[in-house]
Parts: sequence; structure tokens; C-alpha cells
Amino acid sequence: MIRVLVVDDQEMVRMGFTLILDADPEMTVVGQAADGVEAIEIAKRERPDVVLLDIRMPRLDGLAALPRLTPLAKVIMVTTFDDEDYVDAALAGGASGFLLKDAGPDLLLAGIRAAARGDALISPSLTLDLLSRRADARPAGDDRVARLSEREQDVARLVAIGRTNQEIGAELFISLGTVKTHLANIQTHLGARNRVEIAAAMWESGAMNQPNG
Repeated sequence: MIRVLVVDDQEMVRMGFTLILDADPEMTVVGQAADGVEAIEIAKRERPDVVLLDIRMPRLDGLAALPRLTPLAKVIMVTTFDDEDYVDAALAGGASGFLLKDAGPDLLLAGIRAAARGDALISPSLTLDLLSRRADARPAGDDRVARLSEREQDVARLVAIGRTNQEIGAELFISLGTVKTHLANIQTHLGARNRVEIAAAMWESGAMNQPNG
């Protein structure tokens, strides 16, 4: 059973997410919070597996609450298209992924399952656009991506376009265990805490704009 905390200042949004999640036999909503302060209190008490975290909220917004929630659970930022300026801060705070508020039940459930198993889903309709913007502002002299092995770069490229571990294994004809080993090595080489930071590093390096192989 995946335990989820829903955090949003709009009651209708919280209720909608809760109805969707509680209808799934593999998930249960352990709490709802209207702001970051309440979210931290509930997370410490209930120890959810995944937190759905809104960005814009009163008292303590999602970005301010994020670094205090990531030690307690996987955090998925729930955002809208006009939140582009917040993405860099969310990445720095350790967010595991991003979902649109209107992503729909299937993507919402898939994102939560992915986060719970440490295989965070990157919403193609939102995050790839946001990450690709970072390619225009990559830091000079950062060659960490270039130091990855050829196979590690293959894996990292697929992470950067939102592939799951299973999809990466199938595409590269390697086992799930081998995928996980490559991901652990990639995180170490890049200094990345999660898949989103791997994706960000790939876009920032310009590697996603180069022909593969």
C-alpha cells in the first residue's frame, strides 16, 4: 500500500486527488494539507511514501517546504504551465518529479507509483520543455556528462526523456539490475540526487542536442 499526502491550498483539488487515489486498491491518502507548515507536521506524523506538493500556497509555499519534506518522503511537485520560473528552485530542493494539475488520473497514479519505487516519472508534456530551456544556460566548463561512459550516457539520455527503468532496460537490451547499477554510477558521477537532476544535467550539458552515437 502506497501512503500519499496531498498538499494543495485549494480544497477542491485536494478532494479530487484524494478521490482518485483512494479508488486505487494500492494507494491510500494518509492526510491532506493546505500549506507547507501543515504538510511538514503531517509528514512527520504519518510518514507517507509520496507527497503531492503544490508550489503556490499561503504561509509556507511548496518550494520552501520541499527541502524539509524530501528527507521524509518522495516529493512530486504539482504545477501548472505558468510555473516555469519555479522549476530550477524545485530541482535544487530535491523534487523527484513534476506533474500537471490537469494531467489526468492515469498519469497521476503512474507518477505516484514511479516515485514510490524510486523510479520517478517525468511528465513529458511539462518537464521536458522546462528542462530543455536549461540547455541554453548550461555552466561553462562543466564536463561531468562527458566523463560518463558510453553506456552511462545512453542510460542518462533515456532518463532525460522520461523513460522508466523498465523501458530503459528494454530499449538497451539490459537487465533491470544493470539499469539500476548504471543509474547509481551516473548519480555519483553527476552529483545528482535523483532522476530529475540527471535529466537536468543532461539538458544543461547540451548532450540532448547532440546526435546519439
